[in-house]
Amino acid sequence: MSYDPRFDRYRSPNFKRTKQAGARTGWEKPAKPRSSGSFGRSPQQTAASWGRPVERLKRSKFRLWAVWAVLMLGGLGLAVNLFYLQVTRAPALRKQAEQQQTLKTKPFVPRRPIVDRAGNVLAIDREVYTLYAHPKLFNHSKAEIAATLAPMLALELSPGTTSETELIRRFNLGESGITIAESLPQEVADRVAQMQIKDSLVDGLELLRHQQRFYPQQELAADILGYVDGERKGQAGVEYSQQNLLERSMPSIQFSRSSNGSWVPDRLTAGFVQLDDLKLQLTIDTRLQRAARTALKEKMKEHDAKRGTVIVMDARNGELLSVVAEPSYDPNQYFNFDLSRYKNWAVTDVYEPGSTFKAINVAIALEAGAVKPNSVFKDEGRIFMDGWTIQNSDYKQAGARGPSTVTEILKHSSNVGMVHVMRSMKASLYYQALEKLGLGQTAGTDLPFEVTSQLKNREQFINSPVEVATTAFGQGFSITPMQLVQLNGALANGGKLVTPHVVRGLFDRDGEAYWKLPRPVPKQVFSPETTKQVLEMMETVVDGGTGKAAQIPGYRIAGKTGTAQKANAGGGYSDKAIITSFVGIMPVEAPRYVVLAVIDEPKDGSGGTVAAPIVESVMESLISIEKIAPSKK
Repeated sequence: MSYDPRFDRYRSPNFKRTKQAGARTGWEKPAKPRSSGSFGRSPQQTAASWGRPVERLKRSKFRLWAVWAVLMLGGLGLAVNLFYLQVTRAPALRKQAEQQQTLKTKPFVPRRPIVDRAGNVLAIDREVYTLYAHPKLFNHSKAEIAATLAPMLALELSPGTTSETELIRRFNLGESGITIAESLPQEVADRVAQMQIKDSLVDGLELLRHQQRFYPQQELAADILGYVDGERKGQAGVEYSQQNLLERSMPSIQFSRSSNGSWVPDRLTAGFVQLDDLKLQLTIDTRLQRAARTALKEKMKEHDAKRGTVIVMDARNGELLSVVAEPSYDPNQYFNFDLSRYKNWAVTDVYEPGSTFKAINVAIALEAGAVKPNSVFKDEGRIFMDGWTIQNSDYKQAGARGPSTVTEILKHSSNVGMVHVMRSMKASLYYQALEKLGLGQTAGTDLPFEVTSQLKNREQFINSPVEVATTAFGQGFSITPMQLVQLNGALANGGKLVTPHVVRGLFDRDGEAYWKLPRPVPKQVFSPETTKQVLEMMETVVDGGTGKAAQIPGYRIAGKTGTAQKANAGGGYSDKAIITSFVGIMPVEAPRYVVLAVIDEPKDGSGGTVAAPIVESVMESLISIEKIAPSKK
């Protein structure tokens, strides 16, 4: 066998090269070369084959550089993002982390109590309980549980039902989470808890404790106190106007999340559990408040009146001893009453005061020097002015009284006489005096939602004689009952316009003043001589005039009645609806107390028959409470 380089293999010595027709041998057709070899290729193909490794090397280097570039760009991006997070956004992220990992909250802090002038509690926070039932967990029958639980609860029952049947009905409302009773006091909750332990019913009843504002006197002082809603915010009365004094300030407690995710307090602020003992003290006398409300309700029922109010003020300093408005509401259950009950209309509504303003007008005329107590004016009983008829309320019975002094005009409440009195001074001076008294403004009381009184503009008042005439007998303008008390207070204290108020300030348990509400300096609007003369005139009203029903044997009382037509919403006056009132000042020899009663829309009567008896009853209680000695005549 010999080696043949043409075929890159050994050849057998017996091998012979032959060429026959149709024969197929390896010598006739070369074998197919391998993909990696160059067998049977042209020189150009062979050269190209030798150049491919270089191209592959170049491609490999390019790929390496591309990977390196990507890695470098990625690292640079990470570095930029790290800088952004660690430096640029660090403060914001730190704050966000603190917010997520810490919690600040204020602990529940009870509101300060409210007490009257004698320290009697009018409003206080207390712990109460809500009782829930989960019938699916009962260990006894529903009837057995109802029989045991019923005597402890005061449930609202419909006719024909008992406490036990009502409880069973409630148990059947669902399988769990049924509200059985709310606002249970501590003593009732204790009895329920003992029953649960004793009778092994603990798996079916649940007591949840919470705080509630409690008004032990119920409706007695609701017009003054107002109420606190479910979010513990005052919505009326001093609960609203003195919110900042009633809420105790308490530092927040900070909590942080522990490793298991629960909140743990960082620390307890020093003094955190210690509450101050301050109370908000009012000027109100609970005994007088009760007497005033009783007298008012009786007369309203007797005359089928729409509403009424009684106000008692100490004219020396403006302290309100009583403020009553009917109909009222129970602030413990304010949600069961109409919204109209929540406002104290003694300060939120205006009305035309009628003849009760005549004494103020007389004081204006006396102060201006236009008249004297014995000045005489002709009382025709009825006059006509600018197409309007003005007449006395008793014109049909008394007719024209003829020449009358200012004192007699006030005593008999003559409308015509008052028109002549007030026309004796310039209209511009009259209007200026009304503005000085505060008409068109508020009385400035600390009870919320007080509205301003209403007075015609200066041009209309001065240029219209009928405006002067109607204002002379208390119509054509509107004020609140509170402002009428303030103005009469000026007659009682020598001419000073004090600010009516119910808040004394914050006092500690020893009765020492911690903080007192500042009051404006009283403004002098009348001279003491003028007020003394007016009070003597007003005394004749009670002694023998329209206010005889307010007489109290042994005591000198000044007063003035009022019976005014009610203005219609669309203009003009109602033919039927009236508003009656009476204001009294006592004792005349040392005037101090002002008492006003206003009755809205009684079915019959007048200020002397409806309102004056209320004032008389309240003054009798005032005499007893304040131990006022009889007058020396």
